[in-house]
Formats: sequence, structure tokens, C-alpha cells
Amino acid sequence: MKILVINGVNLNMLGIREKNLYGDKTYKSLVKMIKKTAKYKGVKVKCYQSNYEGDIVSKIQRAYKKYDGIVINPGAFTHTSIAILDALKSVDIPTVEVHITDVDAREDFRKVSYVKQYAFKTIAGKGFDGYIEAIDALLKK
Repeated sequence: MKILVINGVNLNMLGIREKNLYGDKTYKSLVKMIKKTAKYKGVKVKCYQSNYEGDIVSKIQRAYKKYDGIVINPGAFTHTSIAILDALKSVDIPTVEVHITDVDAREDFRKVSYVKQYAFKTIAGKGFDGYIEAIDALLKK
């Protein structure tokens, strides 16, 4: 199985931004954990991060017929990007939405997720472990 893990806007700032919410682990440590776990589970994984909505849309489009699943944490694009939703719909790849924090327990605007309209599962508030749960969900699908 081949899985594309997409991280959106500001996730490259993990370990620096809002440590009270996101902790002090870095984006680099997240990628390392994902790759190590995927290798153990026999999954090929590609991790990608961008702060640009169009780049994320293009990455999703290029995933067509190349990946068996997508794990996506769009960051703030979760609440604003119909373009990312439309890209996911267009490639028709099973997708799990992940959020490090419990977005439903935060500001009201964070409770809106366009990606959730497509993803077969949403995992929130489980920190980095949510990515592992997402990979497991794709393996079971």
C-alpha cells in the first residue's frame, strides 16, 4: 500500500508555534515517526508539507492512480478550502483527515471542515498518534 501524507499551512512550525496546544515536537520528528511506523507496517509513505493551497491541490491531483490512500492535515485550510475538498473528490482516493488538536474544543470557526465532507474518517485531538491511527484506518479500508 502507498499512502500520501499531506500537511498544510503552518505545520512546518510544529515545535515553535503555540506549544501549549501543539507541544514541543517538531515537524521533522513527526515525519520521522510516520516513516518509521509505515516501514514497520509494510506501507510505502510519502510526506509532503506546503503553506500554499494551490500546491496542496496539485499534489492531490498528482496522487491520482499513484497512491492507495491519503492522510491529510490541511491546517487552517481545513476551514476555508473548497479547492482542497474538490481535489480530493476528483481523485477519489480514500482519505483520512487528521488534526493534532481537538478542533471541536477550540474556536467556533475551527468546527467547520470542508475536508470532512469527503474523508471517510476524521481523527482529532490525539497529537502525533492520530497520524498512526489514520494509517491503520486506511490499511483496514
